[in-house]
Amino acid sequence: MITKTQLRVKRSFDLVFSIILIPVLVIPIIFFIIIATIDTGQSGLFLQRRIGQHGKLFHIYKVRTLRKEKHVLGHLDMSATRFGKFLRRYKLDELPQIFNVLIGNMGFVGPRPDISGFADELENEDRMILKVKPGITGPATLKYKDEETILSQQLDPKSYNRTIIWPDKVEINKKYLENYSFSLDLSFILKSIVN
Repeated sequence: MITKTQLRVKRSFDLVFSIILIPVLVIPIIFFIIIATIDTGQSGLFLQRRIGQHGKLFHIYKVRTLRKEKHVLGHLDMSATRFGKFLRRYKLDELPQIFNVLIGNMGFVGPRPDISGFADELENEDRMILKVKPGITGPATLKYKDEETILSQQLDPKSYNRTIIWPDKVEINKKYLENYSFSLDLSFILKSIVN
């Protein structure tokens, strides 16, 4: 199980690595946000409340990829733009999360931060995954890198996500914490870059 000392080392690495990467990534991030603003007709920087470490809420930063389309019945439908699909395909919409890492409400490696109704409802030993900061990448993220495609092939995507994918992610993240090592984090970062 991950220790307090390992958590401190993990945070130190996240802080130093984010400080190194931000000067490299800030120009592409600004460029993507400007294009997304023009493309979607809304602010290109998207903020959403997610469940973080110890179940605390925080705002995750992303490049906006969805536009609002009004249907004849007056309902709003959210659909990805062509540029948005490109960003999502290569996970470039998640680049602003480098600032979440800098601030300290995310890390480079850990369970992905979910919206309310998932991690905040964990019980008993499953709550161990809230011990670490949510991550940009991690073992469950890598396994389900094509999650949107998988869900699009299901008759009931919401049910499939809640009954199949989510429980599997919880088990994967529990094993990650039970077998934690700094070298394991580095391996997930490298796999994310390669994949």
